[in-house]
Amino acid sequence: MDKVIATAAEAVADIQDGASFAVGGFGSVGVPQVLIDAVLAHGATDLEVVSNNCGTAGVGLGVLLEAHRIRRTTSSYVGSNAEFARQFLAGELEVELTPQGTLAERMRAGGAGIPAFFTPAGVGTQVADGGLPLRYDGEGGIALASPPKETRVFGGVSYVLEHAIVTDFALVHAWKGDRHGNLVYRRSARNFNPPAATAGRITIAQVEHLVEPGELDPDEVHTPGIHVQRVVHVGTVEVGIENRTVRA
Repeated sequence: MDKVIATAAEAVADIQDGASFAVGGFGSVGVPQVLIDAVLAHGATDLEVVSNNCGTAGVGLGVLLEAHRIRRTTSSYVGSNAEFARQFLAGELEVELTPQGTLAERMRAGGAGIPAFFTPAGVGTQVADGGLPLRYDGEGGIALASPPKETRVFGGVSYVLEHAIVTDFALVHAWKGDRHGNLVYRRSARNFNPPAATAGRITIAQVEHLVEPGELDPDEVHTPGIHVQRVVHVGTVEVGIENRTVRA
């Protein structure tokens, strides 16, 4: 039951080229930076990533992006990253844009064993009708476009079918965790880490505070240890300011 791994390098050592993984975080908050850096050092490439956003320059998944380790990403917000835009428009990166709530539910459904679900988000747009560019050809044309999705009417309202997401691995950041893998998130870090944690077949959690089993109040636990296979104690993590805005 003791799921603690001594180092992040050991925890990610079996991530192979072409692996898929879900990554928690919301902007620069709750990002499993230590684990991401370990994946970078490990050298795996052609990765398929599922995350709300793909980091920024030198932060989060941005470090893997800059090293050209990511082949495909499923995300809902891709702003604030000039290198992401450059790679996408140059045809170097495949991108599946997904409404934010739909993305969270696709990961949650994957962890719950639900293969697909209907949602009204995206009906009447290219999300449902198809035609969104997944990959450009580098010359302004679309090399690969999204296909149309099944739609159905329930109670007079149209819905689009979205498939659940299950990945090879998941990387998450928690404020507290015990040796059994039970996790507690703090504030906005709770947005995408819980669904990401359920989506991975092997979930690796970096935790700031490692406690012994029984120290966490069961009512506090956001992710039960059944979803977590590996825990790495990383200590207190400083969160940078993503966009600093001050008066002149």
